[in-house]
Amino acid sequence: MSVSARSRPLTVSNHFESLGLAPELVQVTQELGYQAPTDIQAAAIPALLAGRDLIGKSKTGSGKTAAFALPMLQRLDLGRRELQGLVLCPTRELSAQVRRDIRTLGRNLPGLTVLELVGGQPARGQREALARGAHLAVGTPGRVMDLLGSGALDTESLRILVLDEADRMLDMGFGPDVATVVRKLPVDRQTVLFSATLPDEIERMASAYQREAVRVSTETTGSSAPAIKEWKVLTPPDDRFEALVRVLACRPHESAIIFCNYKASVQQVTDRLQGAGVSADRLDGSLDQFHRDQVLSRFRADSVSRLVATDVAGRGIDVEGLDLVVNYELPQQPEIYVHRIGRTGRAEASGQAVSLAVGPQDARVASIEDLTGNRLSELRLDASGRSHRDLLKGLAGPAPMRSILISGGRKDKVRPGDIVGALTGDAGGLAGNAIGKIEVQDKLSYVAVQHDLAPMAAERLNRGRIKGKRYRATVIGR
Repeated sequence: MSVSARSRPLTVSNHFESLGLAPELVQVTQELGYQAPTDIQAAAIPALLAGRDLIGKSKTGSGKTAAFALPMLQRLDLGRRELQGLVLCPTRELSAQVRRDIRTLGRNLPGLTVLELVGGQPARGQREALARGAHLAVGTPGRVMDLLGSGALDTESLRILVLDEADRMLDMGFGPDVATVVRKLPVDRQTVLFSATLPDEIERMASAYQREAVRVSTETTGSSAPAIKEWKVLTPPDDRFEALVRVLACRPHESAIIFCNYKASVQQVTDRLQGAGVSADRLDGSLDQFHRDQVLSRFRADSVSRLVATDVAGRGIDVEGLDLVVNYELPQQPEIYVHRIGRTGRAEASGQAVSLAVGPQDARVASIEDLTGNRLSELRLDASGRSHRDLLKGLAGPAPMRSILISGGRKDKVRPGDIVGALTGDAGGLAGNAIGKIEVQDKLSYVAVQHDLAPMAAERLNRGRIKGKRYRATVIGR
């Protein structure tokens, strides 16, 4: 197999209807408030609907999930409860996010079943779900490889494979696992590859897995994606935390992600921020899946304002309106920097990325600038002579919302409207504007409530009922 040298020019359309999508899929884009296709969607959707292999070079926040999910959904035969599409992602968090997005985009398709096949969860439940049948699956390479090896995952009917964030999968060492998975899939399939960068390893992967692939890129088209302002702050390693505090104090933000290279750094930074009363929590590989999901839900719901994370744990974070990314420790590989800062500057908003560098000759800064073609301007922090301890006191305070965990979810037929009804009805008594983001998962739900009202809201949920049934409600976080 070989990759075509031809590139597909971006044909930007202002309407999803003109891309060849079915009416029920166009309708869901309207229901979700999509104003017009992004550049990557306008270029990729017609090619994928035509059955072409595709290489998409697109940064985080460009709308790439919808770019491959909408054509995948349209090409499904819903009458056959057999696995027809598989999406491989580098991490559990990204897999969960992609599955949620696909379910949302396909909500007008009756009977659609999308499974999540990831580690950190019992394989038995996933094997049983596969035995019952599903149309699509989203998973990590290791777990998918294991399920294929045990015979639990039947891919005879599979026609579409998507490798999402392929460069990240290679960075994390999943290349051999991906190769093992691909060898077990039908040769006659459509293969789609999305990546923020296209190093030689990705080109070799594309050459091995694809046939005459169409190439699309948002970087050569005058894309209207908002600019991310990128700075560096020069600081000795021993003064790194003080520099972080000054960045947080001097760069206005409502939500921020602070990236570290090591779990020990994540723990130390989180402990010091929380010890000073600053709204912060951590996300690293030492957390089990339940607590990782809980932290991510709280962050998405504005129940925690700053998230301290490692790269592996931080994949899949999808937060609207993220104001600031701070590289507390610069990554060794410049491609990881691209993924990190792609979390901000989304949804047509401007973004800020600040990197703490050890000095003007930091080789990691030079490699980042070589890769991106952007120079990181030095940011001089003016705190009007205040100490970092005083600045910490200024940062202290709760997040605007607080999350409540409810012991019922989608499998209990609980819907967001049911939770709103319980909170605003006679038993709950809350005003609608006191309720924030609601996430309904398979067996649990999260609802954000105005911070000072959360304990009362949880108490009233415990006394009352949701759809005539009692569920336990617990306030989580600080």
